[in-house]
Amino acid sequence: MLIIGICGASGSGKSTLAKELQCKIKGRTILINQDAYYRDHAYLPFDERAKINYDEPHVFEHDELLYDVKQLREGKRITRKAYDYAHHCRADAKGEYIDPAETLIIEGIHAFYDERLRNLMDFKIFIRVDPDICLLRRVCRDITERDREITGIAEQYLSTVKPMYDKYIRNYIDFADLIVAGGGKNAKISDILAFYINAGQVKG
Repeated sequence: MLIIGICGASGSGKSTLAKELQCKIKGRTILINQDAYYRDHAYLPFDERAKINYDEPHVFEHDELLYDVKQLREGKRITRKAYDYAHHCRADAKGEYIDPAETLIIEGIHAFYDERLRNLMDFKIFIRVDPDICLLRRVCRDITERDREITGIAEQYLSTVKPMYDKYIRNYIDFADLIVAGGGKNAKISDILAFYINAGQVKG
């Protein structure tokens, strides 16, 4: 199994690039979003769940994600994980599974945080985009897809998103095999990457 990691700031276009590659890589390709592995805080009142720093690395279940990736690499199916952004709690799909494939793509803001997971990746991509552009994209996404208010988005960006980007995420560029500028909506980049992967230049 070829394992590709995609990392970058929130709103940088990680999911977009991952989906483009998933469509263009030959053979079956599966995509895992790190966001699906947020820790479950359903036991907390909603107001407290909403105040959690969802941009710091320790809010993710790194051991669980690592376990699932190893299971897939061993040819075993895993249960599909999911997260409810509106209610701030896990929403794993009961009875839904992800089967192993030739290629696995893992994307997330802290996809390169866990050294153990990093070491399983055959190819690591970091998307570098101006933070202001990321903020605009995040605003549009959170309003249209996650039913958030602009005041809440702005407060979260200033209190957690930007500080965590400065402290952690921007430094993940040092682990990358490839740096993509301008975001995930770059058809040429996805075409070139898919070409090299399909030609066997990137090997698992």
